[in-house]
Amino acid sequence: MGKTRPVLILQDDAMIGSGLPTILVAPLTSQFRPILAPLRVLVTPRGQLKNLSYVMIEHVRALDRSRFGEGPLATVTAEEMAAVEKSLRGVLGLW
Repeated sequence: MGKTRPVLILQDDAMIGSGLPTILVAPLTSQFRPILAPLRVLVTPRGQLKNLSYVMIEHVRALDRSRFGEGPLATVTAEEMAAVEKSLRGVLGLW
């Protein structure tokens, strides 16, 4: 809390370009918690993302555009994004 945290942008590019004041994201963490493993998606270091990270699907939120810094730090793979989508469906009960 209270620190700068990398996030995975979940919102469609068209929605981002529409000028809405917020962007839908899932925060990343470097902390692995076994009890939350089914909800978390591993993202390996690449680009400017220097640490092994986990997408916290259970913490999806809308952030004001003004809170974003320089980016992107990295791009997720198709496999990682598919895992994010699967986990998100589970969290939302959309199996």
